[in-house]
Amino acid sequence: MKLYLSDQADRFDELLKDLITRPTMRFDKDKLTEKVSTINVSLDKSLKDINIDFLFDYRIFPSNILTFKTQWGQEGRKIKIGDTILQQAIIPPTKFLSQKIIFGVRVNNIIDEVARKGFSYETIEGHVEKGESTFTIEQSGQDLIFKIKTYSEPGNLLTRVVGPIFSVPYQAYCTRKALENVKKQIMQ
Repeated sequence: MKLYLSDQADRFDELLKDLITRPTMRFDKDKLTEKVSTINVSLDKSLKDINIDFLFDYRIFPSNILTFKTQWGQEGRKIKIGDTILQQAIIPPTKFLSQKIIFGVRVNNIIDEVARKGFSYETIEGHVEKGESTFTIEQSGQDLIFKIKTYSEPGNLLTRVVGPIFSVPYQAYCTRKALENVKKQIMQ
């Protein structure tokens, strides 16, 4: 985790290169807190009929909350297991007068089933959280469901201390905004 007062987008290539060399955090998934958040999308289309490239391009969170650089984007190819994502969290969610926090995650699974598409990643050493997140779009009858499933706990002493009063409410806000952002993109 690195803290900045200014947007680091012009340094993403350099910062991503460093994150690619770092290991993922060790954790026991069975001992982490599980959380599932979903949003239904009612369409007259099925999963196979919609373009979900945005999901695999990691355009999940609104840019006032999180900006990013993916290893596969940098290398001009599709997502694969082992790829790294640089994340720049923006707290509070405004481009100006906010803290920019850089950390990373690594793709550990790609889901490509008939009625379920998505991927998951694990946090890299230095992340504010320790654990795994999975993002899927699933067919459920006539509806599509976007689901965020996480297994996590605070990744360092600071997030353990401030978690109950700051991190947990902010994560809930970010999750809600991600759900809304993905629904909007599915409906386009």
